[in-house]
Amino acid sequence: MSLVTRCPACGTAFRVQPAQLSARGGKVRCGKCRTVFDGIAGLMEERTELLSLEPSPQLGLFDPSRRAATAPEPATREEEDDEDVPVPEFLLREEPRRRPWLWGTLAFLAAAGLLGQAAYRYRTELAILFPQARPALEEACRLAHCEVPLPRRPDLVGIESSDLQAVPGSDSLIVLNAVLRNRAPFAQQYPSLELTLTDDADRPVLRRVIGPSEYLAEASPEVLRRGLPAGAETSLRMNLDPGSLAATGYRLYLFFPQ
Repeated sequence: MSLVTRCPACGTAFRVQPAQLSARGGKVRCGKCRTVFDGIAGLMEERTELLSLEPSPQLGLFDPSRRAATAPEPATREEEDDEDVPVPEFLLREEPRRRPWLWGTLAFLAAAGLLGQAAYRYRTELAILFPQARPALEEACRLAHCEVPLPRRPDLVGIESSDLQAVPGSDSLIVLNAVLRNRAPFAQQYPSLELTLTDDADRPVLRRVIGPSEYLAEASPEVLRRGLPAGAETSLRMNLDPGSLAATGYRLYLFFPQ
């Protein structure tokens, strides 16, 4: 930042730096008429019109060639007293220090936060693409009180076969047999089944949703947690009691609850 001060003796304006003004309490020597004056008191606004600016008057105090050509002037009592004039605060203000390491740290933390959010949002997909990373993802989820759910791709799970038969010796019991197959190259969550019983006109008379814990009642919780293995099949057999409903047909669908 450059300032403009004016010599009170000859009216010449000069550009000066704050460091020059603060060097000797604001005392400068006019480079034109050699007058020593208070550069701080002579500060003026730098206007848009052209000014006749001379070289900095501070050079008159520090340039050896100029000191040699001119005999040093004895300091007056008034000049000695001016040495104690306080320097304005804006001249002593230091430039703010830049801290590039701080911005680098903040950028790194922001990038790490975004990566963490993406890993949480797509943890299931990451476990599919990188099966070896599943233990690490599950451990991270354990600390974050979440879980890594198994994939749910209903288009890659099919009902290979199914039938509904009456139980011999019973007036109302029926038995449902079905085979589910996972066609995906990765393990999937066991789907839920929707069984609809219909009458002679194919109208629904009873609808029931059957979850994995029902049609795999004899399976352990660990088997349900691991899901239906890649390319594997599972058979189910369930006894149902529709009561007195006259059901002559059925429909069976699989789906994943939201």
